[in-house]
Amino acid sequence: QVQLVESGGGQVQPGGSLRLACASSRNSISSYGMGWYRQAAGKQRELVAGISWDGKTNYADSVKGRFTITRDNAKRTVYLQMNSLQPEDTAIYYCNFRSAPIAWGQGTQVTVSS
Repeated sequence: QVQLVESGGGQVQPGGSLRLACASSRNSISSYGMGWYRQAAGKQRELVAGISWDGKTNYADSVKGRFTITRDNAKRTVYLQMNSLQPEDTAIYYCNFRSAPIAWGQGTQVTVSS
């Protein structure tokens, strides 16, 4: 059973940074597009950043210029560098395969507050 484990969340002040990591138990992720999603309290889960198997990236308008998604296929890990965090970025962050998503993991909580 393939699993995805998210880590790196925490509480930061507005303007701060965090780096999230998503580790996969799948033997290889190199042929998969991956995505970072978030779900704020009372809202639907949304895609914030995606990266294709060949490294092309796309971002939600709300995070463009502040978030960067990268992948390390050798480590079977996808990262989300988040800079200039704002209170509206507060959410649980999840990762998943784009075209063949699996059961969601527990996610990692990101809280931005002063």
